[in-house]
Amino acid sequence: MSALSLRGVGRRVALPGGGHLDILTGVDLDVASGEHVAVVGRSGSGKSTLLNIVGLLDRPTSGQYLLDGRPTAELSARRTARLRGATFGFVFQQFNLLPGRTATENVAAPLLYGSPGEFLARRATARAVLERVGLGERLDALPEKLSGGEQQRVALARSLVRRPRVLLADEPTGALDVDTGAAVMDVLEELVREDGTTLVTITHDLSVAARADRQFRLDHGVLSELRPGSVADLTAHRETV
Repeated sequence: MSALSLRGVGRRVALPGGGHLDILTGVDLDVASGEHVAVVGRSGSGKSTLLNIVGLLDRPTSGQYLLDGRPTAELSARRTARLRGATFGFVFQQFNLLPGRTATENVAAPLLYGSPGEFLARRATARAVLERVGLGERLDALPEKLSGGEQQRVALARSLVRRPRVLLADEPTGALDVDTGAAVMDVLEELVREDGTTLVTITHDLSVAARADRQFRLDHGVLSELRPGSVADLTAHRETV
C-alpha cells in the first residue's frame, strides 16, 4: 500500500473578476513508504500547491487523497492539524529561522506543541538532531552567525525533530550555491534513508531531481512521470555544454 495516493486530484480557485483558474488537473500520484520522488516544473506550474495538498495544508477541490490508505477529505480541521503534525516535516527554500533564538531553540520549537515527554526533552532532542546534521559545534549559534548552508541544516533538523514519516521539501537548495546545496542534499538523503522516511522534493533544479528514485514533471497543473534516467541524462548534457 502506498504511503501517499492521489487520484484525479484537482485544485481550482475562483478569480476576482469571475471565472476560475485550474492550478492542478487530474493529478495521479503514488509514493511508497521510504521512497524519494521529485517533482520538477517551472514557476507557476502548481508545484507548491501540490505540496500543500500532500502536506494537508490545503485541500483539493476534486479527486481523492489517501494517506496510508485512508481518505483525508472528511477529516475535521482539528484532526487534520493533528495528523499533519504527526506525519509531516517541511523544508522550505527560505529557512524561516526565528531571529534571536539559538540553533537549539529553533530546532526545539516544534516540540513546544508536542506530547509532555517531547516538551520536557525538547532541548536534548534538538541537540541530538543538530549533531546528526553536523552542527554539534553550533548549538548555541544565532541564525545571523550561521552560513546559508548551516541555516538550511538547522531548518532541516527542525523538520526532522519530531521524526516525521513523510518529509516534504520545497526548493530545499534554492537559496544555496551549487556546492552547498549538494552538501545539504547529501545530509538530507542520508538522514531520511537511516530513518526510512518518505521524501517528496519539489524543485526546478534538475541536478536535485536526478537524485530521487523517480521523477515527475508538473506542467500547467498536469503531472506526468518521466522515464527512468531522463533527468540524469539531461543534467549530464547541461554540464558538458
